[in-house]
Formats: sequence, structure tokens, C-alpha cells
Amino acid sequence: MSLESAALSRVKPSATLAVDAKARALIAEGRDVIGLAAGQPDFDTPDNIKEAAIKAIREGKTKYTDVDGTPDLKDAVAAKFKRENGLDYKRSQIHIAPGGKPVLYNALVATLNAGDEVIVPAPYWVSYPDMVLLAGGEPVRVATAEADGFKLKPEALEAAITPRTKWLILNSPSNPTGGTYSRAELRALADVLLKHPQVWVMSDDMYEHLLYDGFEFATIAQVEPKLYERTLTVNGVSKAYAMTGWRIGYAGGPEPLITLMRKLESQSTSNPCSIAQAAAVEALNGTQEFLAPRAEAFRKRRDLVVSMLNQASGITCIKPEGAFYVYPSCAGLIGKTAPSGKVIETDADFAGELLDAEGVAVVHGAAFGLSPYFRISYATSEKVLEEACSRIQRFAANCK
Repeated sequence: MSLESAALSRVKPSATLAVDAKARALIAEGRDVIGLAAGQPDFDTPDNIKEAAIKAIREGKTKYTDVDGTPDLKDAVAAKFKRENGLDYKRSQIHIAPGGKPVLYNALVATLNAGDEVIVPAPYWVSYPDMVLLAGGEPVRVATAEADGFKLKPEALEAAITPRTKWLILNSPSNPTGGTYSRAELRALADVLLKHPQVWVMSDDMYEHLLYDGFEFATIAQVEPKLYERTLTVNGVSKAYAMTGWRIGYAGGPEPLITLMRKLESQSTSNPCSIAQAAAVEALNGTQEFLAPRAEAFRKRRDLVVSMLNQASGITCIKPEGAFYVYPSCAGLIGKTAPSGKVIETDADFAGELLDAEGVAVVHGAAFGLSPYFRISYATSEKVLEEACSRIQRFAANCK
């Protein structure tokens, strides 16, 4: 008899975490490896946020809190949604969890029955389909096109919806592509969703503050208020505030859904860390002055990486509007022979050979549901990125 449950046997370990772990292991062995796999800002958590956490410790705020967040943090989240997104939520409509991933997981587990379908545009964040599978649902992967900026088109959404469709997951700006939906693009998707009242929308806005070239952020419940009662708007402090390790995610949504998510959290993780919650209050309520300079630093990195990748033989890379990822095509290298003598047949082969030959760790496109591509996180210094891209150029040139 297998120890592994049937539910867990349906899923794969996170590919991004696996690549990052392999890169760390090689570094520990003394290899010169540049890791471009992890989606983690290299900036430090701002000092005012750290001080709020220290103050909370000194004031003894080290006990259990309400299951899905303190009143102070729920108020801060509600104020953020009102201020930045024009969305009105009461405390009872706010959910706090130990990271953005548990917010998504709580919503899916709380609502999915066996056979329920969840539309997941590809390429997608690696965890979406597997969380759907763990929750007993069926991910419906809908391929997008590079020519469309890897964004879901309304006709493709319409074709994917069936009577069993329970959720659509929208991620903007996107991990892994950086593609970002404009207000008009969201409007077109909303028009489709209005015809299908059984479909709920999970709007993952985690990279909201990482936008470039004057692109204006919008979220779907803001664009179409009629979808407010069936939209879960998800965000967190990890990316914008460089707080990945603090593990605080949040969402606003209809009270019946939030009640179900709270019920689940009460029997799983229980409350997020009390100290991290106090820090998140300061993140949302405190100064936001550092957001724009950090976004500008990311823009410069994006431009550097896109330019250098497009100079690599067999690689092309479109310029995304947000996040800190690019999703280049390695189609021009498929079928070529790597320096090791191995024929590159897939994007997984490309990523493996690149790591072995040049010590650059990237994540292969198949992990995100669309090949032949690979993902680079440019959340590191320009010096490191320039060296990494030079190595990629050299590797590509040495493939015959």
C-alpha cells in the first residue's frame, strides 16, 4: 500500500523551488552558479516595516490572533483596496493567510468539488494547476500566444467555459511572463464572464506595484462592478515590499466565500504570524515612497535583460509590462547540439544544458505549461544579470 495519498499523487513538486534548490546545492559544492529561478526581490524589507515588527515583539504581541487576521491588518487591507483599487470591503470580507499561496489554496479547497473545472491560462504560475488538483478539481489549461503578450483572449475564454467551470484564475502582472492586462483587455474578458454566472474569478494581483512605461494597473472587479460578488481579489506584501519571508497574503471578496476560507484556515494553519501581521500593517499604512524607485530599478533590469537576450543566437524575448520576469523563446535552439554533445530536444534540455555548461539556473517553460520557452527572474543586480546574459549568449553561440 502506498504511503502517498491519491490526491497528492496527482501533483508535482514546485519546479521553480526545485531549480532554485539545485542551484543552491551547486553553489554549496563550490560551483560558480547564477540563480535566476527564484521570484524574490533582492531589495531588503524597508526599515519602517522592520521597526514595526520589533515594536510588536517588545509590546508582547506574540500570542494567537484571530484566525484570518488581526482587525488592524484587515482595516489596513480594506484601506489599501479602497485607496488603490476603488474596491469597498468590510472586515468580514477580508482574509489574511500565511502568504499569497495559502490564500489561493484556501479559496480552491473551500469551494471545489470533484470534477469542478478551473480555467488556467498558460503559461501560468507553476502552483495553480497543482493546487486545483489537490482541491479535487480539474485544471483546464488554455494556451495563450506570444503575439498577444501571453494574455488570454475573450474568444479563448468563451471556448473554455463549460457547465462545470467554477473558477477562472487571472494573474496580472503575470508570473512567469510579466504580461499585464489593460483595462480594455479586462473589459473584454468581463463581457464573457457576465454571460456565465456560475464562473468565479480569482484575480491574483501580487505584482500590482511592479509596472513599467506608464502602464496603469486595473483589477477585474474594479473594471466590472457586476463581477464584484463573484471575484476574489488576491494580493500580498511579498513582492512590492520585499517581504517574501514574512509570509503574509491577503484577499478581499464576497462574505460567504471569505467565511468558508476562514473555516478552512481554522483547521489548517490557523492565524498567520502575529509579528508579520504587525509589519504588514506598517507596510500598507506607512510610506509608499520607495515603491516607484524600486520599480524603476526593475525597469532598467528588464531593459538590459531583454536587449541582451535578443542578441543571443536562437533566442527571442518580448518586453513585458510588469513583474520581474521575462519569458524568452528558445525555439531557435531546439534541435541543435549543446557543447556537451547532447541534442536539445525540449526547453527542459535547454535549461539543464545551460546550467551544466555555463552555471546559469533558469526554469524551463514546460513547468509553466507553454514550450519552448524559459523563465528568467531579473530580481537581482544589473551586474549579475549582465554576466548571466553574457553566459547565455555564449552558450547559445556554442550550440551547433
